[in-house]
Amino acid sequence: MKTKYIIYTALALLVAYLVYNKFFSEGAKKSAAAMASGKGGKNKSGGPVGVNVMIVKDTAVNNIIDITGNIDANEKVSLVSQTAGNITNIYFSEGSKVKKGQLLVKVYNQDLEASLQQNQYQVALARQQENRNRQLLQKEAISQEEYDTSLTSLNSLKAAADMIKAQIARTEIRAPFSGTIGLRNVSPGSYLSPSSPIADLVNIDPAKVTFAVPERYLAILSIGSKIRFTTESSREKFEGTVYAIDPSIDAASRTITVRAKAPNPKGLLTAGSFAKINLTLDQIPKTILLPTQAVIPDLKSSIVWIYKNGIAVSKPVKTDMRTDTKIQVIDGLNPGDSVVVSGLIQMRPKVPLKILKVIK
Repeated sequence: MKTKYIIYTALALLVAYLVYNKFFSEGAKKSAAAMASGKGGKNKSGGPVGVNVMIVKDTAVNNIIDITGNIDANEKVSLVSQTAGNITNIYFSEGSKVKKGQLLVKVYNQDLEASLQQNQYQVALARQQENRNRQLLQKEAISQEEYDTSLTSLNSLKAAADMIKAQIARTEIRAPFSGTIGLRNVSPGSYLSPSSPIADLVNIDPAKVTFAVPERYLAILSIGSKIRFTTESSREKFEGTVYAIDPSIDAASRTITVRAKAPNPKGLLTAGSFAKINLTLDQIPKTILLPTQAVIPDLKSSIVWIYKNGIAVSKPVKTDMRTDTKIQVIDGLNPGDSVVVSGLIQMRPKVPLKILKVIK
């Protein structure tokens, strides 16, 4: 039992000695005094912070936004017949170019041709009868009623001829516009009904580019705005012009649909492709652009650090448009201000600065 008390007493004395030596000895007092006077440690500031600064100036810049869209054909139609019958001839090759009005498919119409020929004989006879009656009427050899009857007969036969010609025209499927015809779904000799698709006809020169623009840009969006875009299927860059703007805003996405036309003489653009678009909305003649890293987000707004009389001074700013590397400052800076663009992690109010490089 006595041994245990002796050990506890020795430990207590050891702890007391260590505490006294740490806080109350002469060496500890000297060290504390040196720290208080700044003589006992190294000055961590090491002098002014070296920075690069950018001289603020007004710059003209295009207001461009990056969006996505779809490429559509200028015109596209699924060719169908207006009448039923067997196909007698097909006059196009799949994937070929066709001209507007070109005959593509012909349906059996020999019965209609025969009816038309019969009608023509009747028209010729009725015309002769009408001519004779007109001469007799002038000589007062027949009544006006008899002449009117012959004239009505002639006109009725002419109307019947026009009807037969219209029926014959419906047996000939022609291209409604110039373009490229796709894969056909019919064969010569097959029965063609009005609901049977023949092939798709597409005109994609120019191509239509459809995309949606956020509502906030509606006021500066206009007919004639230029777009530049790329596609996954080509390395070329394409250009287009806005020609139509939807009159209503999508309530769900708060966007407005816009459509542009892009020349496609080489056929590099394909309907249904995905487009990455740069839309030029307008040009801002005077604005301030800074490197993105120079503007630091704050709780309420954003700040930049400027070099003023050899020290760092923070300034709150308002920003707007952004690009990959630049940000637009619309309030808070003036031309001629020196904005710090490097060493920002070391910035504190009134930190001494040393300019290493001036960016103009």
